[in-house]
Amino acid sequence: MTAQVTVGLDGSKESLAAVGWAATAAVFREVPLRLVHVEEWPNTPEVTLSYARTLADRAESLLRDEADRVRKEHPGLEMLTKRARGRAAEELTAAANEADLTVLGSRGLGGVRGFIVGSVSLAVVGSARRPVVLVRAEGASVAPEGGIVVGVDIYHPCEALLAFSFNEAARRGMPLRFLHSWTLPASYGYAAVMDPGISEELGGHLLGGLEDLVEPWRKRYAGVDVAATAVVGSPAYQLVEASQTAQLVIVGRRSRKVPLGAHLGHVAHAVIHHSPAPVAVVPLL
Repeated sequence: MTAQVTVGLDGSKESLAAVGWAATAAVFREVPLRLVHVEEWPNTPEVTLSYARTLADRAESLLRDEADRVRKEHPGLEMLTKRARGRAAEELTAAANEADLTVLGSRGLGGVRGFIVGSVSLAVVGSARRPVVLVRAEGASVAPEGGIVVGVDIYHPCEALLAFSFNEAARRGMPLRFLHSWTLPASYGYAAVMDPGISEELGGHLLGGLEDLVEPWRKRYAGVDVAATAVVGSPAYQLVEASQTAQLVIVGRRSRKVPLGAHLGHVAHAVIHHSPAPVAVVPLL
């Protein structure tokens, strides 16, 4: 792994927004920013040699112009550029595995809340061994005073998620909110209706578990404003709702072997598709 932030650049407004977000992340980390453009190869249908040269010239111009723009906005930031040829998902995943952090754009749906993640971005998020952030196009509604929201499942190992979250909050000077969502087991039946105290007792127990999980990190990062909340409801729904007032949402992705392609859990899928804020996906064990 190389100490750098990598961003995929294809000229779309989403990728340009990703470059801006990635540049700020690189400044916070005090590491170089690498702009990566991938030329899909082989091309289908086949293109003429002259057209291929035109595409190459456009790629060079795009990388050069964006590098110049970032240098003006962030004097002193070391810039690296790379042109690759191959399958975009494979090339970007390989680049992501070499970086501290990778940032990609996500395509918006105009006035419809939520956005479609392209197959390339989804493949990288589902396969990369390092954290990947998905950013919407500039102008997306992000709460200017919002903090960082982190979805936590207290029943599974999440040290990588906690480490990434506290580091981001410390770098950016943002408050950090950990959210664990839960529902009563079906075995409780009507007991919870007859005795609301059961829900309160279980919720208190889960909140205590979340606080215990966060406490060692809270001591290590004493300057970070941390809150922990356990709420009743679908984790996907609760995180999407919390994202409406966040500047960054962080979720974990557990590695799973599936017959075809990468795998993302339904919670990560929901947040990726419906959060108006940038979403960081952190690989877990």
